[in-house]
Amino acid sequence: MNADTLIIGAGAIGLGTALELLKRGAKVTVLERGLTGNESSWAGGGILSPLCPWDYSDAVTRLSSRGAALFPAWALALHEATGIDPEYEISGMQVLPPFDVQVAQRWCAAHEVRLHHKEDGTLLLPDVAQVRNPRLMRALRARVEMLGGKIIEQCEVRDIVEERGSVRAFTTSCGEFSAADFVVSAGAWSKQVLGRYAMQIDIKPMRGQMLLFKFSAPPLHHIILQGDLYLIPRRDGHLLVGSTLEEVGFDKSITQAAYESLRQRAELILPQLRDMPLIQHWAGLRPASPHNIPTIGRHPQLTNLYLNSGHFRYGVTMAAASVEILLNEMTGTPQALDVAPYQAGWRGQAR
Repeated sequence: MNADTLIIGAGAIGLGTALELLKRGAKVTVLERGLTGNESSWAGGGILSPLCPWDYSDAVTRLSSRGAALFPAWALALHEATGIDPEYEISGMQVLPPFDVQVAQRWCAAHEVRLHHKEDGTLLLPDVAQVRNPRLMRALRARVEMLGGKIIEQCEVRDIVEERGSVRAFTTSCGEFSAADFVVSAGAWSKQVLGRYAMQIDIKPMRGQMLLFKFSAPPLHHIILQGDLYLIPRRDGHLLVGSTLEEVGFDKSITQAAYESLRQRAELILPQLRDMPLIQHWAGLRPASPHNIPTIGRHPQLTNLYLNSGHFRYGVTMAAASVEILLNEMTGTPQALDVAPYQAGWRGQAR
């Protein structure tokens, strides 16, 4: 089967890439080893910001800030085209102690990010937004298909067929696929997809477990963050509690220990949770990379192979900006950002 571009992975990055290529008139096929949008893009909480941006490098905050800035228009266009509302909402994020208030204040002042140090000793980032991941993925899939994109599920890559310094085809469990260009955006599975062409890429699965509760109305006005624990209120009363950070390979099972830890810590912040039944408990596999910096760009040895992966905790946050960077490289368009940090991963460099 031929296409202008073959994309591996139907998460936020893969479908976002497909969408932009289709808008430019390309013929696009997306292969997904499982179900569309059913891995980390679905499993995450949808906070459109690094948890505490002052704890991250400029390479992370620059990309996530660009992604967050592009997101309102992205979400609105998807809603208008498909009728599916991704529920983009500026809800603000309240940060509970412990934290270094001076570090936070200096970083926010330097980056023109609004920050309020409240009388109760907490910090408020009033402009942090959120999106509802499952709805975003449904909207992306619908839009890709509306524009003529082909999505093939339950289709696992087995090998890359190279010919004179470029990729001729991918062989898969459902046949061989050729294209002019190939994009790997397979999240935690990206290194396995690249196989012997992975070079020094350091992308591995990192499990995160989440809990879901349901109130009759939102129990919180803002996202709440304390350390690595967050509580995310949805507009219909659902409340997400997350998340763990576990290096257990490709194991997506849930554990009682994680449930008890997340619930007990959340109840200290929101005592009303003690009377609430658990609605759902799930796990996802983040595509972990050193320092949370993804690799975006052309393969150093194969001229028509590209990678857009390794976004770790912030794939949805960085999605629109990452797609922009990749499409600029594919089309020779000047970049809006310094992209050097997002290309160093091919060489396994500390970034």
